[in-house]
Order: sequence, then C-alpha cells, then structure tokens
Amino acid sequence: MAAARHSTLDFLLGATADCNAVLKALQPIFQEQGMTETVHNWEDHGYLATYIKKNGSFANLRIHPHGLVLVDLQSYSDHTKGREEVDQLLNKVEERMKELFHGNIKRVKRLPAILRGGVIDRYWPTADGRLVEYDIDEVVYDEDSPFQNIKILHSKQFGNILILSGDVNLAESDLAYTQAIMGSGKEDYTGKEVLILGGGDGGILYEIVKLKPKMVTMLQIDQMVIDGCKKYMRKTCGDVLDNLEGECYQVLIEDCIPVLKRYAKEGRMFDYVINDLTAVPISTSPEEDSTWEFLRLILDLSMKVLKQDGKYFTQGNCINLTDALTLYEEQLSRLYCPVEFSKETVCVPSYMELWVFYTIWKKQTDI
Repeated sequence: MAAARHSTLDFLLGATADCNAVLKALQPIFQEQGMTETVHNWEDHGYLATYIKKNGSFANLRIHPHGLVLVDLQSYSDHTKGREEVDQLLNKVEERMKELFHGNIKRVKRLPAILRGGVIDRYWPTADGRLVEYDIDEVVYDEDSPFQNIKILHSKQFGNILILSGDVNLAESDLAYTQAIMGSGKEDYTGKEVLILGGGDGGILYEIVKLKPKMVTMLQIDQMVIDGCKKYMRKTCGDVLDNLEGECYQVLIEDCIPVLKRYAKEGRMFDYVINDLTAVPISTSPEEDSTWEFLRLILDLSMKVLKQDGKYFTQGNCINLTDALTLYEEQLSRLYCPVEFSKETVCVPSYMELWVFYTIWKKQTDI
C-alpha cells in the first residue's frame, strides 16, 4: 500500500480575510477535481471546507478571519502522475489567491510533502523536539532485543545510522561524536586502563585500540546491538567487534551496574571511564524520572573506579536543552566525592544539532 502524502500550503495575509470571498474563489478549483464539498462556518472563527475524492484523497481548506488561510491535502498515490496532479492543484490555489489579494499576502509557504505510513520511516525528532526528515532510502536492520528496538537505516548523506528505540545514536558519518567522547584528541591512551560503558556500535573501542592502551574493558548489555553493528556499521567499528576479546581489549555482555559495583569492591581502578550509555535526560524533574536516578548511580560508581588523576567522559545533550544540562551539572555537586568538570560543544553530522560533551575529574585535595 502506498504511503499517504500530506501536502500543505499556507497563506499569511496582510489584512483580515473575507472568509466567504476566499471560499467562493477557491471552490471551483476543488470542484473541478470531482471532489465532494462540506462547509462548516463559525461566526467568529471562519470557515472549514473539506473536499473528498472518490479514491479517498481529501483536502481541508481552513480560512481564519484574522488573515491565515491553510490548505492541507492528503493523497495516497505514489505514482509520478498523482504527485503532479497534487502540485497542479496547489499551484492553481496559489495563483488564485494571488489574484484575489493583489499582492497583499505577507507569506506563502509550501512545505515538501510529509510521507505517512511508508515502509521507510524518514522522520526522527531532534533532542529539543524539532522534526527532521532524513534521506533514508533503506531499512538495513530492524530487530527487537530483550532490551530495545534496534534499527539500522541507510542515509545517502550519513551512511548507516544506528537508532535505538527511536533515538538516533550514531551514523557512520559521526566520527566527531566518537572523538569528542574520547577527549577530542587531547588524551594519551598509551598504556592506560580504559573502561567503556555501553558503546555497542564499537566506534569508541575501535578508535581507542589504535592508540595502544594497556587494556580496554567494554560493558555492553545487549548482544544484538553488537551483532547488528559488526555487520552493518563496519565503517564505524571496523573489525573490532568480530571477536569479544583482542590483544588489548575485552567486551563483556553484562549489565554495567553490578560489574561496576564488583570492580569498586575489588578496588579495580581505571585511568579513563567513558560513559556512552545515555544522554542527559530531557526531564527536569529528577525526583520523578528514573533515568536521572540511573545517571547518578552510574556517576557515583564510575568515580569509585576512577583513579585520582583519571578522567570521566560522557555526552550531555543538545545545546538548546539548557535546563537539563544545568540540572546535570548540579548533580555533579552531589556525588560521594567532589569533582570538577569542563564541557565542549561539537557538531555531530547526523544529529543535525550541536551536542554537548563533558569531561569530569576528581577534585584535587590539599594534603
């Protein structure tokens, strides 16, 4: 079945609208398409006219008396001819409106059609709630694990994109993300002990192994993320996920919390802890959001296994989410030990928004 194509055409007038005059001017355009008309009107709120075609396509014409005229048209034909017919109808509406108002239109806006219910989902929201249409042309992988839905979609611009439970995680284009969460090239990993929390796409592990660490331990709860990424995200992970152990790394398929607790009890310490589990929650009510509780637990446990001169790297969130980021920084003052932090903002290509990354370290105390 073809996806529904939702086309829009908006007019912002330079003055109030004579609703009846607008309706009478546009009626013939829809009627000549063989569409059945129904009109609703309200004394102070204008007109709503609906036009329905025998094939199920329909249009809504909403005329607001304050000077806003909106046309919504939904069709189900995916053929070029059907798309051309929609464009021609909207062209006629635009021409007639311009004739009617003689240049007294402040703005005409026609957006690209939104495809709804298609096999390929191209629409994914940014962290701050804006809608982005990606140039997705293929569903590469789509599976449900015991923990989450795992999708890998192909983008013409960004390569394959890993999406976990509706959240865009990483694309093959996003080396900038991996570099930022590793310290942006300022750290010397040679001979160091590194702990990665999450990181199932393999990007961090792949880049750190190149830098000759003593040992990297990666804790990833979901084997199916690894399975999908080692097959379809090889530009990101190379061959590092082909085996769960290598000369200087090991991947443990475990929940990181009990492992962190065990390491803390054993006194095992790391030079670097890299948290790639989750972004800072959007919610600004930490007492009501279990994600904040999880985040604080991870922070505390990570500090317990971090050497005194070690560093903890993590992503924050979109730079526009200032309240959430401020609240995260407040959480840092509530850890079991005093810490300091710095942050930087990085453009991650597939996110289509600026992203904040944090470096956290234990505050040095005077002896």
